[in-house]
Amino acid sequence: MSTTRIRRHLNAPRARVYRALLDPRAVATWMVPTGMTSHVHAFEPREGGVFRISLTYDAPTGTGKTTAQTDTYHGRFVKLVPDEQVVEVVEFETADPALQGEMTITITLDDADGGTELFAVHDGLPPGVPPADNEAGWRSSLAKLAGLVERG
Repeated sequence: MSTTRIRRHLNAPRARVYRALLDPRAVATWMVPTGMTSHVHAFEPREGGVFRISLTYDAPTGTGKTTAQTDTYHGRFVKLVPDEQVVEVVEFETADPALQGEMTITITLDDADGGTELFAVHDGLPPGVPPADNEAGWRSSLAKLAGLVERG
Protein backbone atom coordinates (compact mmCIF):
# COMPACT_ATOMS: atom_id res chain seq x y z
CA MET A 1 0.00 0.00 0.00
CA SER A 2 1.30 3.46 -0.85
CA THR A 3 0.27 7.08 -0.43
CA THR A 4 -0.03 10.06 -2.76
CA ARG A 5 0.28 13.58 -1.33
CA ILE A 6 -0.62 16.62 -3.44
CA ARG A 7 -0.69 20.30 -2.59
CA ARG A 8 -2.40 22.90 -4.81
CA HIS A 9 -3.02 26.63 -4.34
CA LEU A 10 -6.45 27.79 -5.55
CA ASN A 11 -7.31 31.44 -6.10
CA ALA A 12 -10.74 31.06 -4.53
CA PRO A 13 -12.14 31.21 -0.99
CA ARG A 14 -12.29 28.01 1.07
CA ALA A 15 -16.10 28.03 1.13
CA ARG A 16 -16.26 27.91 -2.68
CA VAL A 17 -13.68 25.11 -2.86
CA TYR A 18 -15.47 23.11 -0.17
CA ARG A 19 -18.78 23.43 -2.05
CA ALA A 20 -17.11 22.10 -5.21
CA LEU A 21 -15.88 19.06 -3.28
CA LEU A 22 -19.45 18.14 -2.29
CA ASP A 23 -21.54 19.17 -5.29
CA PRO A 24 -22.19 16.17 -7.58
CA ARG A 25 -22.30 18.32 -10.75
CA ALA A 26 -19.00 19.95 -9.82
CA VAL A 27 -17.44 16.58 -8.92
CA ALA A 28 -18.46 15.18 -12.33
CA THR A 29 -16.64 18.14 -13.92
CA TRP A 30 -13.40 18.26 -11.98
CA MET A 31 -12.78 14.88 -10.34
CA VAL A 32 -11.90 13.15 -13.58
CA PRO A 33 -8.44 13.01 -15.15
CA THR A 34 -7.89 14.36 -18.66
CA GLY A 35 -8.78 11.73 -21.25
CA MET A 36 -11.76 10.43 -19.29
CA THR A 37 -15.41 11.32 -18.73
CA SER A 38 -17.31 10.98 -15.46
CA HIS A 39 -20.73 9.72 -14.49
CA VAL A 40 -21.99 10.19 -10.94
CA HIS A 41 -24.43 7.36 -10.16
CA ALA A 42 -25.08 8.28 -6.51
CA PHE A 43 -23.85 11.10 -4.27
CA GLU A 44 -24.99 11.82 -0.71
CA PRO A 45 -22.73 14.61 0.64
CA ARG A 46 -23.15 14.04 4.39
CA GLU A 47 -21.19 12.11 6.99
CA GLY A 48 -22.08 8.48 6.39
CA GLY A 49 -23.43 9.32 2.94
CA VAL A 50 -22.44 7.12 0.03
CA PHE A 51 -21.35 7.78 -3.54
CA ARG A 52 -20.65 5.79 -6.69
CA ILE A 53 -18.81 7.19 -9.71
CA SER A 54 -17.64 5.78 -13.04
CA LEU A 55 -14.74 7.20 -15.04
CA THR A 56 -14.62 6.10 -18.67
CA TYR A 57 -11.60 6.41 -20.94
CA ASP A 58 -12.25 8.55 -24.05
CA ALA A 59 -10.01 6.33 -26.22
CA PRO A 60 -10.02 2.53 -26.15
CA THR A 61 -7.21 1.51 -23.82
CA GLY A 62 -8.25 -1.80 -22.33
CA THR A 63 -6.79 -0.62 -19.02
CA GLY A 64 -9.98 0.01 -17.06
CA LYS A 65 -10.18 -1.36 -13.54
CA THR A 66 -13.85 -2.38 -13.69
CA THR A 67 -14.30 -3.03 -17.42
CA ALA A 68 -11.91 -2.56 -20.34
CA GLN A 69 -12.93 1.11 -20.63
CA THR A 70 -14.17 2.08 -17.17
CA ASP A 71 -13.02 2.58 -13.60
CA THR A 72 -16.00 2.49 -11.23
CA TYR A 73 -15.57 3.18 -7.55
CA HIS A 74 -17.85 3.57 -4.58
CA GLY A 75 -17.35 4.96 -1.13
CA ARG A 76 -18.65 6.89 1.82
CA PHE A 77 -18.04 10.23 3.48
CA VAL A 78 -16.37 9.60 6.84
CA LYS A 79 -15.83 13.16 8.05
CA LEU A 80 -17.01 16.55 6.79
CA VAL A 81 -15.80 19.75 8.46
CA PRO A 82 -17.41 22.68 6.62
CA ASP A 83 -14.88 24.76 4.66
CA GLU A 84 -11.99 22.76 6.19
CA GLN A 85 -11.91 19.03 5.47
CA VAL A 86 -13.44 16.13 3.55
CA VAL A 87 -12.49 12.55 4.43
CA GLU A 88 -13.81 9.70 2.34
CA VAL A 89 -13.16 5.99 2.01
CA VAL A 90 -13.25 4.64 -1.55
CA GLU A 91 -12.86 1.27 -3.25
CA PHE A 92 -12.65 0.25 -6.89
CA GLU A 93 -15.28 -2.16 -8.18
CA THR A 94 -12.97 -4.78 -9.64
CA ALA A 95 -12.26 -8.49 -9.72
CA ASP A 96 -8.49 -7.86 -9.82
CA PRO A 97 -7.00 -8.54 -6.36
CA ALA A 98 -4.14 -6.11 -7.10
CA LEU A 99 -6.69 -3.27 -7.34
CA GLN A 100 -8.92 -4.21 -4.41
CA GLY A 101 -9.06 -2.67 -0.97
CA GLU A 102 -10.30 0.46 0.73
CA MET A 103 -8.41 3.70 0.26
CA THR A 104 -8.78 6.84 2.36
CA ILE A 105 -8.77 10.28 0.75
CA THR A 106 -8.36 13.29 3.03
CA ILE A 107 -8.67 16.78 1.57
CA THR A 108 -7.78 19.65 3.89
CA LEU A 109 -8.35 23.33 3.08
CA ASP A 110 -6.42 26.26 4.61
CA ASP A 111 -6.43 30.00 3.93
CA ALA A 112 -3.32 31.05 1.98
CA ASP A 113 -2.29 34.12 0.00
CA GLY A 114 -5.80 35.42 -0.59
CA GLY A 115 -7.06 31.98 -1.64
CA THR A 116 -7.03 28.38 -0.48
CA GLU A 117 -4.26 25.86 -0.02
CA LEU A 118 -5.61 22.38 -0.74
CA PHE A 119 -3.71 19.38 0.60
CA ALA A 120 -4.89 15.96 -0.59
CA VAL A 121 -3.66 12.67 0.87
CA HIS A 122 -4.70 9.48 -0.93
CA ASP A 123 -3.71 6.67 1.44
CA GLY A 124 -3.82 2.92 1.00
CA LEU A 125 -3.35 2.67 -2.77
CA PRO A 126 -3.58 -0.98 -3.75
CA PRO A 127 -0.42 -2.50 -5.27
CA GLY A 128 -1.94 -2.48 -8.78
CA VAL A 129 -2.17 1.33 -8.83
CA PRO A 130 1.20 2.91 -9.66
CA PRO A 131 1.72 5.92 -7.35
CA ALA A 132 3.05 8.03 -10.25
CA ASP A 133 -0.14 7.37 -12.26
CA ASN A 134 -2.30 8.23 -9.23
CA GLU A 135 -0.38 11.46 -8.69
CA ALA A 136 -0.72 12.41 -12.37
CA GLY A 137 -4.47 11.78 -12.20
CA TRP A 138 -4.79 13.92 -9.06
CA ARG A 139 -2.78 16.77 -10.60
CA SER A 140 -4.99 16.68 -13.71
CA SER A 141 -8.17 16.68 -11.62
CA LEU A 142 -6.99 19.47 -9.31
CA ALA A 143 -6.14 21.63 -12.36
CA LYS A 144 -9.78 21.21 -13.40
CA LEU A 145 -10.93 22.07 -9.87
CA ALA A 146 -8.83 25.24 -10.00
CA GLY A 147 -10.42 26.20 -13.30
CA LEU A 148 -13.88 25.63 -11.87
CA VAL A 149 -13.55 27.46 -8.53
CA GLU A 150 -11.34 30.30 -9.78
CA ARG A 151 -14.00 31.31 -12.34
CA GLY A 152 -16.46 31.85 -9.53
